[in-house]
Amino acid sequence: MLNNYVGSEIGQLRRVMLHRPNLSLKHLTPSNCQELLFDDVLSVERAGQEHDIFSATLRNENVEVLLLTDLLTQTLEISEAKEWLLTTQVSDFRLGPSFALDIRGWLRTMANRELARILTGGLTYSEVPAGFSNMVVDTHSPTDFIMKPLPNHLFTRDTSCWIYNGVSINPMAKEARRRETNNLRAIYRWHPLFAGQDFIKYFGDETLNYDHATLEGGDVLVIGRGCVLIGMSERTTPQGVEFLAQSLFKHHQAKQVIALELPKHRSCMHLDTVMTHVDINKFSVYPEVVKKENACWSLTPNGTGGLTTTEEPHFLKAIEKALDIDHIELITTGGDVFEAEREQWNDANNVLAVRPGVVIGYERNTFTNEKYDKAGITVLPIPGDELGRGRGGARCMSCPLQRDDI
Repeated sequence: MLNNYVGSEIGQLRRVMLHRPNLSLKHLTPSNCQELLFDDVLSVERAGQEHDIFSATLRNENVEVLLLTDLLTQTLEISEAKEWLLTTQVSDFRLGPSFALDIRGWLRTMANRELARILTGGLTYSEVPAGFSNMVVDTHSPTDFIMKPLPNHLFTRDTSCWIYNGVSINPMAKEARRRETNNLRAIYRWHPLFAGQDFIKYFGDETLNYDHATLEGGDVLVIGRGCVLIGMSERTTPQGVEFLAQSLFKHHQAKQVIALELPKHRSCMHLDTVMTHVDINKFSVYPEVVKKENACWSLTPNGTGGLTTTEEPHFLKAIEKALDIDHIELITTGGDVFEAEREQWNDANNVLAVRPGVVIGYERNTFTNEKYDKAGITVLPIPGDELGRGRGGARCMSCPLQRDDI
């Protein structure tokens, strides 16, 4: 069995977790998509076909692909895991004690795969047995959600991220995504691939209110050689960065965290939407956001369990020093100013390296893909006309579980 370990952004990718969306997209409508953090509704069938091509592209590169619904189904076969998930996701406080008891009892009778679909895809009042009647039921319409769908599970990168010998199970910034974390907590605690394995849980494994200490995996780049680059975006706070850094140092899994401040707006909701590592000395960047004047700090252990925080004059110099390379080559988003803005919005910078110099990206970003090619980076193109409307590319849609060092 492969050990779960992620030593870089660009080393050979060996195992990855994806989520093929279905029920959650069927529950996505023009009236609720904004609340669920989507800009538009997606064609369910077409999005699934595009996702299948993404999975096949990875498998063709000898990457083992694990699907979240499969992992969750297998986790639910363990009675303790099922009870924990039902109690957590269908709590008395969410539904009231009498209705919650009814719903949990009904869900226990389901096949595990159907229950896994509901835990990711959502459940409406119209879908429960007609005999359930109480104040909670009577004060809701049939199309109201008992459990809201989790369409952002598509972006498996965010909810948990592996960093060297451990995983951060991330406290999500937005209410619409917080229940995702419980599904991952259950998988990492009980699924046979993870239960009893020797790995570290850095941050976020307990059901706590982390308040302002939020963190999402799209902001975390494991650039290798003991260093982690983290963007402080609209979703990841300095408080979250400090908690993760402190845990990394406590477990001797990193020697330095570089924290880069980003604008707090949706077009660059995570660092990887504007910057990714594509080869040992090459990064893709959107220069309208990633600028030399962006504030940057270096966090290192202070020797007594705390942090030493030093402001860096230039984040690229800090990365060069951390990776022990002379010069970083930046591949900027392609086209003129209008084309570059369009392609960044369509995730031209959000590519997933399968090995040094070989990345998966959306075929629609022709100007940027041409620049990758000229810089010696091979792009394995996948369609993204539907998937890309969720505002996430190949890196967002993948959670590496096993990747080599550089």
